[in-house]
Amino acid sequence: MAKRSDDRKSVASGRSAEPQWVARNRKARHDYEVLDTFEAGIQLVGPEVKSLRAGQVSLVDSYATIVKGEVWLRNLHISPYTEAGRHNVDPKRERKLLMHRHEIKKLASQAAERGNTLVPLGLYFRDGRAKVELGLVRGRRRHDKRQAIRKREEDREASRAMRRSRR
Repeated sequence: MAKRSDDRKSVASGRSAEPQWVARNRKARHDYEVLDTFEAGIQLVGPEVKSLRAGQVSLVDSYATIVKGEVWLRNLHISPYTEAGRHNVDPKRERKLLMHRHEIKKLASQAAERGNTLVPLGLYFRDGRAKVELGLVRGRRRHDKRQAIRKREEDREASRAMRRSRR
């Protein structure tokens, strides 16, 4: 089977098309109902990229806002890179997300609905570039969380029973 040119490019450059996950916000999927997901680039400075590659990042309490047609990520904590010295920046500074204008318009109209929020679900590298998986979410009530936990437990129990029956 012949390889396509884009397959050779990714293999030859040593980069993979698969994302290399740096961090995931697992609590967000528990606390919120994810309505839609978007991929966005993230504007970083040099030492931040090094810290991100080292996995020194926290997505807790971070969220995104849309201001004047631009998407900004707030409260994302990227620890200072120790080797950078004076070139480090504020760990909780606002970072601009890079998206197409039509995607931002779509996102803005959906986020404007009552109860919807933009939350980062994960950070990863794809083809050497830092990306953030942004989720359009709606908060869950306590009883919704209980239902989700109950459903997850039932699914686990069913899969255990299936494994036992195969033996």
